[in-house]
Amino acid sequence: MLHKLRQRAADERGFTLIELLVVILIIGILAAIALPSFISQRTKAQDTEAKTAARTAQTAFETQYTDNQAYSGGPVELRAIEPALNEGIAETGLAATGNDQAYSATVTSVSGNAFTVAKAVDGSVTRSCTNVEPKGGCGTDGEW
Repeated sequence: MLHKLRQRAADERGFTLIELLVVILIIGILAAIALPSFISQRTKAQDTEAKTAARTAQTAFETQYTDNQAYSGGPVELRAIEPALNEGIAETGLAATGNDQAYSATVTSVSGNAFTVAKAVDGSVTRSCTNVEPKGGCGTDGEW
């Protein structure tokens, strides 16, 4: 009798088809729950990179003003002042203009959201954004 039990236990190896389908179903449900969260975080990270590049452009404009007493120039001059603007999203998505008293720098994220830092003639600095991807880093009020 003990021999029969050992033989029967040896014959029952592996999982049944139903057990495998249940495991695959559970993994699929977990993936469906987690995937939207990861996509949302990716958009937020891309927007954060664009915000950082806009702040870096702002710093480069202020450095240029310290040296030349004017905010003149565009992306080429800013990249010469701040080498970090030659990398990442700022390399392709930077638009900047300046004159003697004011400047504007806009960086467009991979998600499509555009982040702008602008200094007016009166010295006030505004940070605005356009919200293409609603779950990104641009608030509903258009400021960041």
